[in-house]
Amino acid sequence: MWKNFRIALKGNRWKWYFEGLQTTLTISLGAILVGCVIGIIVALIKYTNKKYGKLKIARRICDVYITIFRGTPVYVQMLLMWLVILVSLSDMTIAILTFGINSGAYVAEIIRGGLESIDDGQLEAGSSLGLSKLQVLWHIVLPQAIRRALPPFCNEFIALIKETSIIGTIGVMDLTKVADNIIGRTREPFAPYIIVAVMYLVVVLILTFLLRLLEKKLSRSDK
Repeated sequence: MWKNFRIALKGNRWKWYFEGLQTTLTISLGAILVGCVIGIIVALIKYTNKKYGKLKIARRICDVYITIFRGTPVYVQMLLMWLVILVSLSDMTIAILTFGINSGAYVAEIIRGGLESIDDGQLEAGSSLGLSKLQVLWHIVLPQAIRRALPPFCNEFIALIKETSIIGTIGVMDLTKVADNIIGRTREPFAPYIIVAVMYLVVVLILTFLLRLLEKKLSRSDK
């Protein structure tokens, strides 16, 4: 068994795993940034429609977007982007945009939940100070909503990192694709997949630890 691990790490192969991990993290970070931008915009539209009755058409478009991207497999979405919609872009860009747009649907619901958890009295207080509805949303409601939504948002980021393991199917040399390439050379799947699984696990454990620290800090600040 240990011989298989030595073969899987032989020569420069051990470097390939870290290069694949770097690609995985780069795509995950890029995707979560895209998802944040989309998610915040969608959440604000839905919240504004619910509170003030405005942006009805935009809210319906947002509902369709959320339904489609939460209701279909991200793998199918990626293939459609790669083969039909974004064929002129690089594989890396397609991966970032696909996972970003998909994640945006989940982030939108997370942020919307945070927005709706804010007491309506703060809206009235902001209006009494002469602030416009947009200013109240941007300066008072949204910062608090994001703060409350941070724990589930971090969980979404962790889930996103694991979901990116499918991007090797469009030729992106991520962590899982590196393992596939090494298996193609060694004809032995056990060690490469175990190494990749451990690397994913370590990343998730580190992020989970940081999330718990964040939750403790937020709970202390609320007291």
